[in-house]
Order: sequence, then C-alpha cells, then structure tokens
Amino acid sequence: MEIKNRKTDALLPLIISLTLVAGILIGLKFANVTGESNNRGLFFYSPSNKMNQVLDLIVSSYVDNVSVNTLEEDAVKGMLKNLDPHSRYIPATDLVAENEPIEGNFSGIGVRFNMMNDTLVIINTVPKGPSEKVGIMSGDRLIRVNDSLVAGVKMHSDDIVKMLKGKTGTKVKVSIQRNGSSELLAFNVTRDKIPLYSVDAAYMATPEIGYIKVNKFSKTTLREFTDACNQLKNKGMKKMILDLRDNGGGLIDAATGMSELFLPAGKLIVYTEGNERPRTDYYASGKGRLFIDTDLVLLINEGTASAAEIVAGAIQDNDRGTVIGRRSFGKGLVQEQLELSDGSALRLTVARYYTPTGRCIQKPYDRGDDEYFNELSERYSHGEMTQVDSVHFDDSLKYVTPNGKIVYGGGGIMPDIFVPMDTSVYSGYYDRIIRRGLMYRFSFDYTDKHRKELNNCSDYQTLEALLYKKNVLNEFILFAAKQGVARNEKDLRISGSSIENTIVAYIVRNMFDDSGFYPVLNQTDIMVKKGIEQLTTIN
Repeated sequence: MEIKNRKTDALLPLIISLTLVAGILIGLKFANVTGESNNRGLFFYSPSNKMNQVLDLIVSSYVDNVSVNTLEEDAVKGMLKNLDPHSRYIPATDLVAENEPIEGNFSGIGVRFNMMNDTLVIINTVPKGPSEKVGIMSGDRLIRVNDSLVAGVKMHSDDIVKMLKGKTGTKVKVSIQRNGSSELLAFNVTRDKIPLYSVDAAYMATPEIGYIKVNKFSKTTLREFTDACNQLKNKGMKKMILDLRDNGGGLIDAATGMSELFLPAGKLIVYTEGNERPRTDYYASGKGRLFIDTDLVLLINEGTASAAEIVAGAIQDNDRGTVIGRRSFGKGLVQEQLELSDGSALRLTVARYYTPTGRCIQKPYDRGDDEYFNELSERYSHGEMTQVDSVHFDDSLKYVTPNGKIVYGGGGIMPDIFVPMDTSVYSGYYDRIIRRGLMYRFSFDYTDKHRKELNNCSDYQTLEALLYKKNVLNEFILFAAKQGVARNEKDLRISGSSIENTIVAYIVRNMFDDSGFYPVLNQTDIMVKKGIEQLTTIN
C-alpha cells in the first residue's frame, strides 16, 4: 500500500532534527570563545525515546539509501534556524578558518593579493613572512600552486587561498610570473603563522589628537591596541578618536579589556545574563589609569556590532566620552562555541548582554533571519542614514546615565552626535564608476604600471604628494571613458575631489597597506572631521 502525506513530508526535516538532538548534545565539548566560564551540566534525552526511533526507522526502512552524516548536518542547521539569527553550525572542514579571526592569525604563505583578469596578483608580502623570505615580490602573478594551474582558469580566489593555506611548517610550491621575465619562477615556501591584525591604523590626526581604527576583537586586539595607544602617547597624543565603524565584534574579553583602559576602577562595563546563565558583571579593574585622562571620541555606524557595541555602551553609559556617528547594528547576544565529537561546532547564543545603565541593545529577530539582516536596508529606505529625525525609540526603552544623559535600548547604540551619510559628493558619474568598481581597478593598474617609481617613496606622505602632483584624476577620467563612462564636467565639479582622494588612498594602500590608506582617506571623512572638531573644543 502506498501512503502519501504532504504534511508528514514537510515535517520530516524537523522530525529528523529532533531525533538527532540526543546524539549532538552527548557529543558536545565546551570551548570558551566569549570569555565566559561554563561549568553547567547538559540535559540529555533518553536514548530510547521517539526521536531515536524515528532515526532508526529512516535508516532501516527508507526507500533510498541515505547518508546519516548528511542527515545530521541538515538536522543541526534545521534546529538552529528556529533559534536566533546568530546561533549557527560550523562544519568540521570550516572550523579552522572560522576560528582564525578569533585567534588573530592563520597559517599560510604571507601575501596580500588581488584577483585581476583571472590571475591572482600579489599586492605585497608580509614583512619577514614566508613569501618575502624566499624572494616573492609585489606585482608577481601566481600561475601555479604545486602542480595545479590557477591562472586564467576562472578559479575562485577562495579556492586558491585554501591551496596556499596549510599546517605551519609544511611546504607549498608556487610558480610566479614576474614582469620583465618570460620564464616562470618557482619558489618552495614554508607555511608559517601569519598575523591577522585588529588595528588597521594608528596615527596622529593633529598634533594632539590620535586616531586608532580597530576592525575586530580577537585574542590579540588588546595587546595591539595598547601598543598603538602607547606609541601615539609618545608622539604627543592627549586626545583620541577610536574608530569602531564596521567592526563586527568578536571576543567579549577583548571588548571589556579595551573598555577598562578608559574607566576608573569599579565602573561597570557590561553584564550578561541568560536562561541558563546567571548574571555575570564585568567591572573595570583600574588598569585604565594610563588613559583615564585621555579625552575620547568613539566613532560608530550601522556596521558596528556585538563586542564593539559593548565598548560603545560602556563609554556612553559611564559618560566617559562622546559617541559620534550613526546607530549601531544592534547585536546584544553572547555566543559560546560548543565543539562536537566529529570536530564540528555550534556557536550557540547563551546570554544577552546589558550596558551599564541596564540597556539590552539587541534588535528584534522574531520576523526571521531575512527580515533581521535586511533591517539595515529598511534604515536606508526610511531615511535614517541621512536624517536623525527618522530614528524613533519607545519611551519604555529610555535610560539615564549618571550625568543625566538620555540613552535608549532596543536596537543598537544611538550616538550622542549624529553624523549622516555624506551624500554631497554623489552624482550620476560617481554612481556609475562606483557600480563598476572603476576606482579600485584603476588604482591597481596604476600601481602595477608605475611600481618601480612608486617604490622610491619611503613613506605614504611622500607617495601621496607625488600622486597629487601627477594629477592621477585626469588619468582616471581617461581610463573611465575607455570603460564606457564618459567625462561629465558638471558631475566632476561635485565628485572630482572625492574621487581623486579615494584613488590616491587606494594606490597608497597598495604600497603601504592600511597604515597609509586611512590617513589619506580620512582627510575627506566627515565623521572623522566631526570627531576632530569635537575634541578641539575640549580644553
């Protein structure tokens, strides 16, 4: 007898999901990625219950052969889909790569590259890294990795990166095409630990104001940040702009460690609490005495999330500095990494975090993952990115800082000073070159063609001056015209200076990395300018 039941068929993935809970939970081993300790036990399902019976029936009686591993993978994803947007499953094959940003390093050959015309071109090598040691140079084209052709075959850059990465101490053979040479150059490179830096740039924006940009919170962030602070203090820094724009977060310990550098002993930084996690308070220990007198501006935007919002909340709620920018993302959930017996892992939300005034800044996620992540697009369409009056908070989410400042929970950190997106440089010409990525392409080509001359510049300031002297904007306009974007004098009067600044910054980045990129780019950044203006008014 043939029985069809569409409702049953639709529920089958969920049934399988529930069936596999027991095996999954039994295999869990706790790994501490958020800095929280966890000594709690797990509730285990009975091995003889209905869920295990269903799995047994599928394996023993289903019409086709089934892969238990595939069922397990799909089942785990199905279970997590019904939780919050940040709980997720990491297959064993992806776990090492997923942990690299947290660890602050990876094992590879130490090159920064760009994919141009189906060929990976090396922009620069890590100083004293594996590739530099064997003689690989900026501008080299990667043709083969071991015996595999990787140039001109439309291979995705991620697949090439996987071939270059490997265990520390292992070797990989790369074949290089170098300008001026008709023969391939072969190098045997010994893989080594390559740092993933958290601090993109640290420089003096004015004789008294230091600027530091932090891109994530990893195990190395606090050391990098403290070193950068001390270097700028030695250069005369008395005031600081801390740029956390587009910082997606990371480890809670790194965030609390950074926060307490600015706070006196005993000040609450953040507290966490969950259904199975009792409240845990994080207080400043007093280590902040080195920077406690440093006037502070903190920059945030809609890409500032998680651990970065912890820092912003601690600074704002303790009246320690001025938060400038646009409303942050709104992720107030804490994940722990729970390793499974097969080498895979869950990053499971175990608690919410609350700012010192008691705010939970987690935005709602009851409408599903798609709506949750598309909420940023809604902010654009509602005008929030350009008009502060478009941002509305419920009075029930109102909190008050010790100095009487009104702050709100319920969906991100609202800055003390709102800075809209800079639309003053927008024009039809600007839009067309942005959509086609022409500035980036031109900057790379220019660097590649003039590398010998650019190498004569000993620092980014010298290179910046040279590029403005050469009027690279005119060369770009000719380049864009060949790509189908005709010169438009009216639009160039609106956008020309911004285009030129961006191109110069990109070329500088190709030669000096982010340490040169941000000092150039920030010259036209209205949020950085507002930060300097705010700090300048403080005596």
